[in-house]
Amino acid sequence: MVIPTYNEAENVASIVGRVRAAEPEVDVLVVDDGSPDGTGKIADDLAAADDAVHVMHRTAKAGLGAAYLAGFDWGLDRAYDVLVEMDADGSHQPEQLHRLLAEIDAGADLVLGARWVDGGEVVNWPKRREVLSRGGNAYARLALGLPLRDATGGYRAFRAPVLRAILDSEVASHGYCFQVDLARRAVRAGYDVREVPITFVERVAGESKMDGAIVREALVRVTGWGLQDRTRWLRGVFSGQGH
Repeated sequence: MVIPTYNEAENVASIVGRVRAAEPEVDVLVVDDGSPDGTGKIADDLAAADDAVHVMHRTAKAGLGAAYLAGFDWGLDRAYDVLVEMDADGSHQPEQLHRLLAEIDAGADLVLGARWVDGGEVVNWPKRREVLSRGGNAYARLALGLPLRDATGGYRAFRAPVLRAILDSEVASHGYCFQVDLARRAVRAGYDVREVPITFVERVAGESKMDGAIVREALVRVTGWGLQDRTRWLRGVFSGQGH
């Protein structure tokens, strides 16, 4: 379980404790981007008390995607079979992790915890956040042809060989669209990608890292990927290879 943190001193002990209680066989890696509020020290104390908790200290805030990539590399280097990503703020429920792991056990390559499927829900979200998320996912489906209802969510489980394969080429997106990028890579490669319903709960402590710049990056990158896909398809048509 890779949990990136930046100024999550109010949340990190709780979320790590809940993961360990819900799924005792799951190891946790906290990837802290030099939080000035002491998050890293709290994580170190958790690791000192529990051999299944580990901490990676990074020197600066370099984006969510960069933190996940560092955590994934750490897990792949240590030959874990499954790698899971989860937010540190309590919005993802560790008690629902079994839903994702059950689908991995059933043969899925990538399992997305989804808010916008039957049985999924959000709790205490302002309407503008819901509109933004639903709209962003609808745009990703249309622009990229993704058969997914929630490609932007950050609660997901990867089979390790699949994650290694889709990370084989450089991942340039480090913000909100990082999640879309990994999902589209998996779908394009023909992997078994499934969605399971989750309950997403708005954070009650700390501050959200979402801002306008992250949303703009997502819009620009998704649009660019969509244009690339259509250009590739048109080239195939004119060369006699399109369908």
